[in-house]
Amino acid sequence: MERLLGGDLWMDDTKTNKKYEAFKIPDQRPTQEGEAVKAPSQTKISLGRDEFYEIEYDSYPGLYPIKGVGKFVLKSHKVENPEKDGIRGLFHQMKAISSVRGSSYSRDKRIYDKNARQSIARIFYKQAMFMQNFSDDFANKVPFSSYFPCYQMLNYEQLRTYFTWRTQARKGNIAKTSLAYVFIYIYELLNNISVEDPQDGLNKLLFIWDSYRGFDSTVDKYVLCWLKDYHIYYNPPKPFIDFARERNLTQYYPKMTYSEDCFELYSAVSKYDIRKSAFFSNETSKLIADCFGYVIDRLQQAFENAGIRFDDAVFKPTKNMNVWTPFKNALFYMHMKQPDRRVTLSENEIYLCRDNEWTLSTIATMESGRQFIGYVMKQMESVLRKITKYRFKLTANINTIDKINTPAFLRLKKLNLSLDRIITEAVMEFYKETTKTFVIVDHSSLDRIRQEALALQEALTVENQTEPDICAVHLKEQVEEQIKGQKLLSRDFIPASPDHPTSLHGGWAEFKAALSSIELQALAAIARGGPTDVKKLADAFGVMLEVLAEGINEKAADCIGDNLLDEALIIYEDYQEQVKRLVEAI
Repeated sequence: MERLLGGDLWMDDTKTNKKYEAFKIPDQRPTQEGEAVKAPSQTKISLGRDEFYEIEYDSYPGLYPIKGVGKFVLKSHKVENPEKDGIRGLFHQMKAISSVRGSSYSRDKRIYDKNARQSIARIFYKQAMFMQNFSDDFANKVPFSSYFPCYQMLNYEQLRTYFTWRTQARKGNIAKTSLAYVFIYIYELLNNISVEDPQDGLNKLLFIWDSYRGFDSTVDKYVLCWLKDYHIYYNPPKPFIDFARERNLTQYYPKMTYSEDCFELYSAVSKYDIRKSAFFSNETSKLIADCFGYVIDRLQQAFENAGIRFDDAVFKPTKNMNVWTPFKNALFYMHMKQPDRRVTLSENEIYLCRDNEWTLSTIATMESGRQFIGYVMKQMESVLRKITKYRFKLTANINTIDKINTPAFLRLKKLNLSLDRIITEAVMEFYKETTKTFVIVDHSSLDRIRQEALALQEALTVENQTEPDICAVHLKEQVEEQIKGQKLLSRDFIPASPDHPTSLHGGWAEFKAALSSIELQALAAIARGGPTDVKKLADAFGVMLEVLAEGINEKAADCIGDNLLDEALIIYEDYQEQVKRLVEAI
């Protein structure tokens, strides 16, 4: 049996005296030229809108010997409209992105061709952004396998399988699936799809790696490379070397031993190796490393303000600069505008970004750069030794820097930029910040202690007592010690009032009383005129300036718990207002 949909032919099987009877098609008639024209309207057979007609024919031996001629039966069938599929329509919209202007995708493209892969990566990124909030719950699991997998390769069932797996993965439920699906999800993370910030993206990348490597270790050799690229490109808060050490991954990066601008890198290139110093120990190593980072930051800022690149004073890039593409074994689209910056992972691995284009280069440390870093480390250690009252002193020779004639240092000399001053001030600021203690004084406690002391004293008082009660005296001494302790805690605190915002109380009043006449005048001269005026005062009284400053600092340490003057005889910023109040009547 054969079927002809929409047919309008019929044949009368009662006429048996003819071997074959032709039937004129009612809607057409022949012309002399052999063309077909429409028949008169009254012969037209109309069909229902939602119907089609079925024609059955069969052969009857003896009656219709001609093959294909037989009995025709007209039947009607209702055609059902298919249900609408919103998800299918969404997939069509997503795949249509590949045909918009400026994008093109073809299965014939060679995925190993750089330009072709960049084009596919751009389409992938746009489609991933379009589908980033989509979730699914598909019952079937249709496998898929491909190199450089992307949405455009997947059919309807495979897309639903992937997005259902992704929905669960985002909830923390990682199940075994086709490896191609896993790599599509990793590609999304590398492109920061549905990622709040670089740290969030890194955490999600680590989670899928840790969770899926138990199913298939193939992900290891790719993710280990991409983790480093992720730090270079997205610049998360923690340096890559610290991340690798915390995750016990340093064995996978044998050539990478330093992090950008870190203590280890500069120690390796420095003319003076501070790690071999007697001052460098388990107790001071963290202090020294953190202080050096603070000093380098201050120097870089000073160099930048002077229009000098700090690295140009230390390193000399090699001439061979290779183009670097992040995540080269993934579908990654460089969608972010990157600032100009340098990422140093080792002496042989320097990544430079200029005008949003990355290059990879090695560096060579100049001899003058080694001398410069050596001086910085030695001067920093010299100041730290003095501040921490280490038993042995150290001196850094600035003349080693003055002899350097590179363009960067010639400009430093022209601008009269004092490296000694910058390093010294940076070390003192760092140490002051790291050793600062904050004391919160509850003045209501002082009043309560006084009230308890008075009550206790009244309770222990006996009329006509000729000899003091030893127990009562002991208790009274304990209360007085408590009051004294509260006073000591409150020495750094100067309560404010509308009339006297910086009135002298506690330790400051004791400090003023402890100062000699010349020390008080010297402090007033520093507060009003600076080191020059106090030197004139010291010369007039025949006193060494260093001895005068040391005496002031010693009494300040006894009364208020801290020094007032730095090495340059400048009052620390935290105490300037108190000192002005202290010397205002002089």
